[in-house]
Amino acid sequence: MDAPAVLLLCFLWAPAPALADAANGKARNCADMRSFYSGKGFAIAGIPNTEISGEHLRICPQGYTCCTSEMEESLSNLSRREFEGRVKESGRALQGSLYALYRSFDGYFVELLNASQRSLQDSYREAHGTLFAQNARVFQDLYDELRRYYRGARLNLEEALNEFWARLMERLFRAANLQYTLGDEYLDCAAKQMETLRPFGDAPHDLHLRATRTFVAARSLVQGLTIAGEVVRKVSQVPLSLECNRAIMKLMYCPHCRGVSFKPCANYCRNVMKGCLANQADLHTEWQNLLDTMMQVVNSFNSADSGLDVVLYSIPRQISEGIINMQENMETFSTKVFQACGNPRVAGTGSTVPEEPRKRGGPVSENKPSPTNRARLEKVVSDMSSKLRERQQYWVTLPTMLCGDKVAAPAASEDRCWNGMTRGRYLPQLMGDGLASQINNPEVEIDITKPDMTIRQQIMQLKVMTNRLKNAFNGNDVDFQDASDDVSGSGSGMYAEESPPRGGTRAVTRTDRPKLYAYQPDNKKVTTGTGSHASPSSSLLFLSVAALLFRR
Repeated sequence: MDAPAVLLLCFLWAPAPALADAANGKARNCADMRSFYSGKGFAIAGIPNTEISGEHLRICPQGYTCCTSEMEESLSNLSRREFEGRVKESGRALQGSLYALYRSFDGYFVELLNASQRSLQDSYREAHGTLFAQNARVFQDLYDELRRYYRGARLNLEEALNEFWARLMERLFRAANLQYTLGDEYLDCAAKQMETLRPFGDAPHDLHLRATRTFVAARSLVQGLTIAGEVVRKVSQVPLSLECNRAIMKLMYCPHCRGVSFKPCANYCRNVMKGCLANQADLHTEWQNLLDTMMQVVNSFNSADSGLDVVLYSIPRQISEGIINMQENMETFSTKVFQACGNPRVAGTGSTVPEEPRKRGGPVSENKPSPTNRARLEKVVSDMSSKLRERQQYWVTLPTMLCGDKVAAPAASEDRCWNGMTRGRYLPQLMGDGLASQINNPEVEIDITKPDMTIRQQIMQLKVMTNRLKNAFNGNDVDFQDASDDVSGSGSGMYAEESPPRGGTRAVTRTDRPKLYAYQPDNKKVTTGTGSHASPSSSLLFLSVAALLFRR
């Protein structure tokens, strides 16, 4: 062997120059490592008193070391648990923030809905007297259905509103024609005349337009917050890969094995985190789109003439206008119903049909939101918008958050930090965000052609939810599944404690009810559910998007 080759071999076998004592041929004492290792909860038996040669190490640099193979394995497992714990802790903090937004909006919305119902009860007792008391169940069922719809039940809001007007018509029609015996079949026939006779005037149409847009948007918003929280929970539980585990161990505990008491260099830490969280960073685009759309929906609630509070407080007035219109035109309506359905049978003289008031009720004054209520709505909207905006960059800033001052050295100490081999400046460039940007990551070996499928599924969930919210923002009804059946699992997630009202208060919907009024609705129905009723075009779109994601 020639002299240059011998010199090269001697250089390669020489110990790393990180430790001055080792370079001088003097083994370093391992007392500091013994103290550190026991502080992590491990037994100190087997720890060498002085440094030993590191050929046995599989992760850390193989210079002089105070770590045995067993110590390296124990610290590697510890680094994995700690890293996964920090990711979950950060995710729980984000979940808690989203849950706080949910509670804030939900509490305000439910309070408005309850106030609307109380306004209806109080004003109707005064304006309509016994008529309201005898038909209170119809109004109660309407608000119960509105609550169930808001909570995400599989309920068609248009059908629920139609059912309310149909039941109300039956009660008023029967009360105005006590001299006749009106059975269910006859009342069904009368209900079918509502489409052309329009006994309530424009009230059903106006209520449908305003209530549908508001309730669809409100339900979509809380569903969006729920889905976002579930995505965070599931993604935060994705386990660490073997390559990432090695990189985290080298970052956090190999310097202790080498006797280096400095924190990791900042960019070294970020490259490790960017590599380990590369799949999570790919959530960024769809996460940002979802939060952007939620902010648009939230800001739409603050409109002066069609705001959330204005719409909910106007429900009693719109119902009252419909009742007054029918009472004023009852004689004409009854005549036309008799012509279409035949003359009903006259009740017998011995009939015990209860006498109901025939007097017309007065108009119900609209209970408008107070300035205090409006100020609260503005605060709810402002807080939600600002907090959603703050969290838009979560997935791409997570590596930097995990490399805070408690973990990595500050920028001013770039020459006095652990660079993966020894103490000194970290020279490799900082990687970009996302899986594709890690092809040349010097710290974590990643196959960019094999994305994590759990995270890809959550990206799809974000896309679907964003589409639902966009439809809601545009005033289009959206067919949600029941929360318990949602493929995202959101029904059993972080908002599960908010259970909807019991189904026992629900009005029974007749399948043969006609749709109220012949004109076309302003809102086009959009189906985005995953049930069997989805159209072929929506199924093809879903498959196309899925194929594009899996090709990435």
